[in-house]
Amino acid sequence: MPVLGFHASHEQFPPSALLRLVEAARAAGFTRAMCSDHFAPFGAEQGHSGFAWSWLGAALARTDLPLGVVNAPGQRYHPAIVAQAAATLTEMFPGRFWLALGSGQALNEHITGARWPAKPERNARLRECVQVIRALFAGECVDHRGLVTVDRAVLWSRPAQPPPVYAAAVTPETARWAGSWADGLITINQGIDRVRQVVDAYRDGGGGGPVLLQVHLSWAADEETALRVAHEQWRTAILGSDLGWDLATPDDFAEATAYVRPEDMREHVLVSSDTGRHTHWLREYADLGVDEIYLHHVGRDQDGFLEVFGSRVLPELV
Repeated sequence: MPVLGFHASHEQFPPSALLRLVEAARAAGFTRAMCSDHFAPFGAEQGHSGFAWSWLGAALARTDLPLGVVNAPGQRYHPAIVAQAAATLTEMFPGRFWLALGSGQALNEHITGARWPAKPERNARLRECVQVIRALFAGECVDHRGLVTVDRAVLWSRPAQPPPVYAAAVTPETARWAGSWADGLITINQGIDRVRQVVDAYRDGGGGGPVLLQVHLSWAADEETALRVAHEQWRTAILGSDLGWDLATPDDFAEATAYVRPEDMREHVLVSSDTGRHTHWLREYADLGVDEIYLHHVGRDQDGFLEVFGSRVLPELV
């Protein structure tokens, strides 16, 4: 079975609450964690968006969990700053931090006022950023002129071993491309067949590293509440990447998802009050050969989720 981790959603909780929750996740039996890196939530119902890098330092210090983050260098973040942040965390907490890089979402990146590029250009920019970050990890003085510009940058505080650099991908096409450069892959639940295609594409593209899966789920004591919570908090999951990556504000997401019905959520979030069903779904994903599964309960009752899944689900999946 894959190892099971907890997803800390900065879009939904203040960072102080997430710090307590990641400690509670450790006590409940989760053996690692990850977090989002947003400047804005998807919707006003979520209501938060703390700075992931500050929080990661505190979470690594307060627990013994390995932790990771999905980041988008190239617009909101200069790649040299991403390299410096990742190197600092890894130097302080050796072997406990991983970095996943993706091409980003306008929701977070538009704040710079720069033009939002089309996907092919974003991928090319991401590849340049990866090259810059790896060179800085290696101790090189980096001069780079391209889709990003770096002027004589050197990382003076580096860990003995750099962190792994994973790719974030939701389509087979991106996963196949990521197989040529990434140390591993992280993707999200999209149905068993779709996740299988993404994993196979990464392997076919030359990817030999671990595969991480973030699973969005909604659990409550009754089915009606679980479905209502999924709709209220995570209905933006219904948007395909072609649209969802290009919307710029929470208001844009609200308008784009106004048509979504609660029953539509079942294709995009694992919704059930039955922990046995959740266990079955997670076993199905495990059978695809993923190495780590991070559970994201999309509801507000994180304490109830941790108590119930820690006692009923995790023990069934060891």
